[in-house]
Amino acid sequence: MQKKKILKKLIDNVKEELDGLKKAYDSTHSLMTAPDMKSEGKYDTRGIEAGYLAGAQKVRVTELEQELQLLEEIKVREFKPDEEVAIGALVELDLNGFIKKYFISPTAGGTMVEADGESILVISVFSPIGAEVLQLKAGDDFELETKGDPREYKILSVS
Repeated sequence: MQKKKILKKLIDNVKEELDGLKKAYDSTHSLMTAPDMKSEGKYDTRGIEAGYLAGAQKVRVTELEQELQLLEEIKVREFKPDEEVAIGALVELDLNGFIKKYFISPTAGGTMVEADGESILVISVFSPIGAEVLQLKAGDDFELETKGDPREYKILSVS
């Protein structure tokens, strides 16, 4: 099933980013607490800057852990033809003859995933398109204004 592959790739991407960020945080935290980081004067802010960096990295680690949990909670299933779009759906949209598939996710929006030879764009339910398609069905139209121009989309399929 294509959606299982998409979800696995998303989870793997987040895990990889999380592992890298945890290593960076550990390194920054070690640097921050190193004896040679002690201030050598009132203009020496190395320790303070390392502390800010470590704090920001810790916040991002927490965010990624939450994203990972959300992705792991997605139940991959097939949607019935008359079912509304929801998290975990693979939606095919038509914009003036340009057809594109989107995977609806609670997070990781903007990620492009290759599955079964197709490029699938992951969109978050918090993105403009993601928010618009929720609770619509195959055959429904919706309009979305981007860069001041209204664009009309048609939902071709929900699976």
